Amino acid sequence: MAASMLGSAWGPQRLGLPGLCRRRQPRGLWARARRLPGSEGSGRSVAAASGSGASGTDRYCMELLRKRDYEGYLCSLLFPAESRSSAFALRAFNVELAQVKDSVSEKTIGLMRMQFWKKTVDDIYCDSPPHQPVAIELWKAVKRHNLTKRWLMKIIDEREKNLDDKAYRNIQELENYAENTQSSLLYLTLEILGVKDLHADHAASHIGKAQGIVTCLRATPYHGSRRRVFLPMDICMLHGVSQEDFLRKSQDKSVRDVVYDIASQAHLHLKHARSFHKSVPAKAFPAFLQTVALEDYLKKIQQVDFDIFHPSLQQKNTLLPLSLYIQSWRKRY
Repeated sequence: MAASMLGSAWGPQRLGLPGLCRRRQPRGLWARARRLPGSEGSGRSVAAASGSGASGTDRYCMELLRKRDYEGYLCSLLFPAESRSSAFALRAFNVELAQVKDSVSEKTIGLMRMQFWKKTVDDIYCDSPPHQPVAIELWKAVKRHNLTKRWLMKIIDEREKNLDDKAYRNIQELENYAENTQSSLLYLTLEILGVKDLHADHAASHIGKAQGIVTCLRATPYHGSRRRVFLPMDICMLHGVSQEDFLRKSQDKSVRDVVYDIASQAHLHLKHARSFHKSVPAKAFPAFLQTVALEDYLKKIQQVDFDIFHPSLQQKNTLLPLSLYIQSWRKRY
């Protein structure tokens, strides 16, 4: 592939998780990974995975995640017991906001939903949450960990601005969106884990940006089916690619070069995040388990030569629970 503007970020190395099968793991690791509920799991098995004391609102959040954010669900299961329910609450809150855009037919209705969540957060900090399962669990998390209100509001504000169906003007605009949503979520997750560390914050910023970029790439086939394209326009223009090329699912090299450049930026953020690895407290690592799924996607898209519409990219990784558990056991991200 011809050199592109961000090509050096990728380099000659292949992405992936080398050496995972070289060391024999204790039997219990594989057994627990197999017990993680999948799409076929029942509500009772979900509650069992989080502990016998799970409340109705807690189970609601877990079930919401299992259906709408399976990777986040698996990551949350591996949190320390004292932080797990709060992690579910945070991610469920994020899911509630993320699905507003696709679940409303008019922007006005979306704005009303966002206003509800703004008022909900205000009420939570006044100790009067509404009788809504996610709101109640989020209130418990705020009380338990003294979560920073500013990060919650940032997520809502950014999601609200994103209700407009407009492509990102440039990669920096996409990164800003990811910083204000995904990175803010990670800052809150670090607070849940009791981590106050500058290096962990830097890693969270880069991982959040990588998450936002990869999410944009992964959603491209779905958005295309709805006649929408949100990929950064500056990179598309650089390679002479139009939105119509993505709507037609073009296989042209120029289209793959656009995907290559965007994916390279996500890979670069992962590299930057890992450069802080030795300085980040070990107790922060559960917050960064999502890097396993991010790297898995980047490896797969590299293997199909950056064909964003390749069927293999839409298949669920059945080994993800095991990979996450091993990464958690190894205390790495």
